[in-house]
Amino acid sequence: MARLSARRIALEALRTWRKERRFADSIVSEFLAKAELADSDRAFALELVYGVLRNLTLLDFWIGCLRTSKLQVDLRDVLRLGLYQLFLIKTAPHAAVHETVGLVPQRQRPIVNAMLRAAVRRQSELLGRADAEPLFVRASHPPFLVERWQQHFGAQHAEELCKWNNLPAPVYGRINQLGIDREEFLRLYPNSLPVARNPEFVEFDVIPMAAISRGHCYVQDPSTAIACQILSPRAGEKILDACAAPGGKTGYIAQLMKNRGTIVACDRDPGRLQILKENMARLGVGIVHILEHDWTRGHVPAEIVSMAPFHRILLDAPCSNTGVMRRRVDVRWRLQPGDFPRLQQQQLKMLRSLVPLLEPQGVLVYSTCSLESDENEQVTRLFLDGLPDLRPMEEERSLPFRDGFDGAFAAKFIRSA
Repeated sequence: MARLSARRIALEALRTWRKERRFADSIVSEFLAKAELADSDRAFALELVYGVLRNLTLLDFWIGCLRTSKLQVDLRDVLRLGLYQLFLIKTAPHAAVHETVGLVPQRQRPIVNAMLRAAVRRQSELLGRADAEPLFVRASHPPFLVERWQQHFGAQHAEELCKWNNLPAPVYGRINQLGIDREEFLRLYPNSLPVARNPEFVEFDVIPMAAISRGHCYVQDPSTAIACQILSPRAGEKILDACAAPGGKTGYIAQLMKNRGTIVACDRDPGRLQILKENMARLGVGIVHILEHDWTRGHVPAEIVSMAPFHRILLDAPCSNTGVMRRRVDVRWRLQPGDFPRLQQQQLKMLRSLVPLLEPQGVLVYSTCSLESDENEQVTRLFLDGLPDLRPMEEERSLPFRDGFDGAFAAKFIRSA
């Protein structure tokens, strides 16, 4: 019964996602918050929802092989769940078929039962047919994204990237050295595994709730450190974190400043600002002034202007999130080709609004969690046009297929005297 409840929750979450087009994370969290499930069954529900979303095109290909005539959309949701269990997580066939059939009304059970049993009989054939399909089917990515990556990174890296996006994301944490030193952290949390290339980060098998609640760490991917590190904040300086919520980079900047100086942290969403405030309190960050502002709106509030000029400014801009698709599994189904030029214009507008707030010889860092040149290299080139008092200094990036972490980009500029 417990496993059936997990399947039922997964089915309802997938249907809600399809109808409302809200982010999958928030939908699943809502359903799980109302459910009384053991930890193992919560994990199973999450596996089903995220697994189906990662493999939508492939699952629909198999459904098309099993039935060529039109299929009700609610039944398609159920069949996706059943085929994911049978083919991709290798659930015992009798359990996968029986429990999945039990999710539908009596009148629909014969068709679901027949199709899933046919899938069991034809498993080798169906798996073989899928292997012969193009990459966008095998790896369940929109064709336009696959084509972009093949042109930008080459066929091999594009395939590696698609495979990367379909893997469960590991849990990394940044040790909050404002509250605990690295040696003490590793002693208190012996299940944490140090990250060789960045000693301030560790990897966990499970989310370390005790370490989080005590403010000893903040869950974030090591790629997020790139922007903060090239920003190079110093103790006593005045920093503007233009798009700060939920606060992972803000907390790291405060740590690099040894909690001395001033950070003005902005975001346009009041709800996210509240999360930022809570995160800073838990991490023991005492130098942050939190302000609400949307940098695409043009007029900068007097409260921010009065604190300018800033020694350093970080713009971690809203972007397509193509570098973090492994963590945000439904992003791939939201993106459209027209999103990239739209986001580029928004990013440029935000950057240009920040330049007057930067002091002479001040540092401006632009960062994204995108892999797309439209949002990275092209933005930095277009940004510099008509701004002779800004000099490009360096660019850093993280590529999943090369570096083994989420995708990220950061570019550093210095304003002339």
